Amino acid sequence: MTVKRRRPPVGASPGTLVVSPDAQPTRIRLFDYGRELCTEREIGDVEELAAFVDTPTPTWVEIEGFRDERVLRRVAELFGLHPLVLEDATHFPQRAKSQLEERHHLIVARLPEIQGASVEVPQVCFVLGPHWVISFQDGDLGFFEPVRKRLREGTGTIRTRGVDYLTYALIDALVDRYFPVLEGFFERLEALEERVHSDPGPEILAELHHVRRDLLIVRRIGWPERDALRSLICEESPFVGDDVVRFLHSTEQHITQVMEAIDSARETANSLVEIHLATLSQRTNEIVKLLTLLSSIFIPLSFVAGVYGMNFEYMPELRARSGYPLALGGMAAIAAGLLVYFRRRGWLGDGRRKRTRP
Repeated sequence: MTVKRRRPPVGASPGTLVVSPDAQPTRIRLFDYGRELCTEREIGDVEELAAFVDTPTPTWVEIEGFRDERVLRRVAELFGLHPLVLEDATHFPQRAKSQLEERHHLIVARLPEIQGASVEVPQVCFVLGPHWVISFQDGDLGFFEPVRKRLREGTGTIRTRGVDYLTYALIDALVDRYFPVLEGFFERLEALEERVHSDPGPEILAELHHVRRDLLIVRRIGWPERDALRSLICEESPFVGDDVVRFLHSTEQHITQVMEAIDSARETANSLVEIHLATLSQRTNEIVKLLTLLSSIFIPLSFVAGVYGMNFEYMPELRARSGYPLALGGMAAIAAGLLVYFRRRGWLGDGRRKRTRP
């Protein structure tokens, strides 16, 4: 997993912002909409936002990229954000949470993204006010394009409702990103299950551990996300209406369903590890069993060869013409007898199984 970390240094004063040199350029996009009209614009000068602080129409301010500290602090000043709220919005990783403030409601959300062989965990922060909502994300991550499309085209009821419904739509769009990740995990587990039963090589164990690690990452961010949604539902927030709470209940059920499926996938992965180890142990036991049987056969043969290998002068069989073939024949008879005995006892092949009545 690749985790970007952006936190203030130890001992820094509260509200300190850390601007990373690899941070994306700060970009501000604004949606101001109503039942009949939706205005979308790029904000070149942060002072343009002053006209939308007290506007009666719902306003969505998207902030992408945290490179320009001056712009971020000016946005906080215009909308009355506490310095600690700005710190939570721009520093990561944060634990998903819902926190009610005096003039706004802070919501921190995290979600998993599969990129190649690793799991990325981007973070999005929402600050919900009376008639506006501000979203903070480190660059355009592409999560909210379906919501933008609904605003532009006026589909559904999103333009007839307030910013609390818009915030629900944004959170729901993030929760929906869990489902493709979950489907990817189950596809990987199904493929690994087939390989465990057909060709349980040692490389499968490493792949199973990789899947278990990724599932643990998703679980660590998913359950706090569910708790944050539950807190948002249970809190009597003046910024979230009762009608929107009903929609949030549905989103909370979705994330709960995903987390239960993640736990089920973890159990499946653990079971596959146990099956894999048991299969390898069984194969090892079969090899050891075969080698033990072969050793048991050659022990009496070595005894016979050792006895007749002693060059004493008065051994009767040493001068017999038939001594050598008799010794070899006796050794072959001993080996054959042991093979028959092992098979009748069920130690070799399935001889005992055939004689057992059903």
